[in-house]
Amino acid sequence: MNFNLSSWAVQHRAVVVFFMILFMVGGAVSYTKLGRQEDPSFAVPTMVLQTNWPGATTADTMLQVTDRLEKKLRELPHIDYLKSYTKPGQSVIYVNVLESTDPKDLPWLWYSVRKKVDDIRATLPQGIEGPFYNDEFGDVYGIIYGLAFDGFSQREALDFAEKVRTAFQTNANVGKVTIFGNQDEKVYLYISPQKLAALGINIKQVVDAIAQQNAVVPAGTIVTDHENIQVEVSGALLTNGSLEVISFYINGNFYRLSELATIQRGYAEPPQKMFRVDGKPAIGIGVSMVDGGNIQGFGMELEKLARQLEAKAPVGLDLHLISNQSEVVKEALGGFTEALVLAILIVLAVSFASLGMRAGAVVALSIPLVLAIVFLGMDFMQISLQRISLGALIIALGLLVDDAMITVEMMISKIEQGVEKIKAATFAYTSTAFPMLTGTLVTIFAFGPIGFSQSNTGQYCFSLFAVIALALIASWFVAVIFAPVIGLAVLPSHEKFAKKEGEGHSNEAAGRIAVGFHRVLLVCMRHRWLTIGVTLGLFGLSLIGQSFVQRQFFPASNRPEVLVTLNLAKNDSIYATKVLVEQVEKELNGDPNIDHYSSYVGGGAIRFYLPLDVQLDNDFLGQFVIVAKGLKERDALIAKLNAFFAQGFESVSVRVQQLEMGPPVGWPIQYRVSAATPDETRALADKVANVLRTSGLVQTINYDWSEKSKSITVAVNQDAARRVGLSSEMLSNSLNALFNGQSITQLRDQIYLVDLTARADGIDRASLDTLRNLQISLPNGSSVPINQVATLQYTLRACPINPN
Repeated sequence: MNFNLSSWAVQHRAVVVFFMILFMVGGAVSYTKLGRQEDPSFAVPTMVLQTNWPGATTADTMLQVTDRLEKKLRELPHIDYLKSYTKPGQSVIYVNVLESTDPKDLPWLWYSVRKKVDDIRATLPQGIEGPFYNDEFGDVYGIIYGLAFDGFSQREALDFAEKVRTAFQTNANVGKVTIFGNQDEKVYLYISPQKLAALGINIKQVVDAIAQQNAVVPAGTIVTDHENIQVEVSGALLTNGSLEVISFYINGNFYRLSELATIQRGYAEPPQKMFRVDGKPAIGIGVSMVDGGNIQGFGMELEKLARQLEAKAPVGLDLHLISNQSEVVKEALGGFTEALVLAILIVLAVSFASLGMRAGAVVALSIPLVLAIVFLGMDFMQISLQRISLGALIIALGLLVDDAMITVEMMISKIEQGVEKIKAATFAYTSTAFPMLTGTLVTIFAFGPIGFSQSNTGQYCFSLFAVIALALIASWFVAVIFAPVIGLAVLPSHEKFAKKEGEGHSNEAAGRIAVGFHRVLLVCMRHRWLTIGVTLGLFGLSLIGQSFVQRQFFPASNRPEVLVTLNLAKNDSIYATKVLVEQVEKELNGDPNIDHYSSYVGGGAIRFYLPLDVQLDNDFLGQFVIVAKGLKERDALIAKLNAFFAQGFESVSVRVQQLEMGPPVGWPIQYRVSAATPDETRALADKVANVLRTSGLVQTINYDWSEKSKSITVAVNQDAARRVGLSSEMLSNSLNALFNGQSITQLRDQIYLVDLTARADGIDRASLDTLRNLQISLPNGSSVPINQVATLQYTLRACPINPN
């Protein structure tokens, strides 16, 4: 090399010192600015489409909605696979993109999904709702609060939760705030069909009159020469009181609504997804952080704000911190930082012991300089401090001192030979700079497959490659530019080497180490074939030994949470799931190993940490997030729960697990079985499951589609129905109003929209006898038994249907 960087550095010491100070200050500032996270960010390449078709059967929904959408979505580029499930009146499709897709292209792909669906929207059945898109499937709500309400209604609790949401959103680091676990409020009109029949009133007359009074219709604007004046028509329904005074003029008479119906305010039936804290009903408040934020400071700010809000709340409304990622990050970063500091101390101790005090000081001063440059690079590349980047720093620490040690060693050797310090400082560059650079690049390339892997794993581990590359490249430049300048200031001249003891290579301990090393080296060289044989033998033993090492790319997380997932039969109601969840809660209450826990009925936990395998909302699903007091307590709790679920839960698929690291995978081994018909598919799946059971290698087997659901078909005698003035549409509306309620309009109650729903009074909606003995209202106000116009047929149908 003609140009000598070390020579240039010693000739421009003032400039080099200036840059040393600049890098140190800049690195310190960058360190304070770096984001603090638990895990590195990676894109979740999944979009969820949900389409509702109220009243449709499973088969119709699959063929007319799911199948049509999937055929069109397969035209998209970068599609890995489509996964869907269909149940009566609902289609859910997971659009999974290839992991090799650049995360920057995902917004464009999600836009393309919307375009493809819009292209065929006209071919979809009439009456569908949606599709509704969720392309923010990877949002992480690292801070979760549970609002318990003892002695308060859920509406009062929801009002306070809205205040909390508004207060949290004022924080500049808050990305999103979501409220979950609350039930939609409804106003029910319980109407007696017998009373209406006696008065000769058709329920449609009542429903239409209410909807027309509450309709939001423009009444026009008066435009004068000076101003615009809005014209408004009264009659809007805002409260229960406004409903009670509604009057109807039917058949020549006035009737008040309160005379025809019982007005009752309540919540959705059946209930929606429920959230519970330590076995008690609660409303959840999840908070996500903006990208690149400091989760530690973020968590402390929110906790301070939450305590201020709770102090102003009535007694009985309590905010419980359910998930605190900031505390997890604090402990994780604290452990990694402690390991990093310990590694630095070990490296320094070895340097001082092997090189002497002054030579060791050169290496000691090089380490913070390299780290400062690395922090600057991480800040520029927007790499946060998390478990992977900190682990990379620890790995790099043992490598980044090599170049500085070589430079110092060469400099000392030349000084001891009587060479001037300036020439000695530049000698290492001419003799070893290129070999050092080559070794640095080879080491960096060794981590290249991790850094450039086009997958979620590559995204997750990219900072491992990036930080090591930054550290090693920085260490080379520090060794050839800054270390010579530091050596000129720290190392003594040749004369001082000769006069002073305890310095440089005259250090007695260092001398003993060198002598011992030379002796071992000579023995190995004189018996080279024996040395080669021993090396090959050790290598062979290592190959044998590694077969006993567990193979797992990502280890389990060291967080104290335990995740318990309960999958009931696919046609089980949310009430059955709630009963099972309450049964498990009784087992958990009072357990000394548990700090606190939360449970979800009718769905899975929201994504409280990035690698979570999120479960969508389904009536048959329940999930627990149990926070143990420590890792030992967590392991004991897992053993206890496995024993608890081993008996008496044969009809439930239960999975007890600690949290994962890395991109979510769900069940560790998954098979997809396909066949021509649902029955053949189910039979093949049973064969695969039996093989796995007899292998003795699996603990739990879970089907995502196996049971058949019960179905009742109301087979209408069209001639008999028309004779009395009925149609299939009228009969469907009557049955829907009977069992689910007929939506009339919405009350505009402050910031909420409350559905006004009409239901038949005095019937048991959970009994089949109600359907068998049903009286159907006719347009003339009279009624007819259902068995005069239809017969009931009971069948078993596949549920859900997965066309893939």
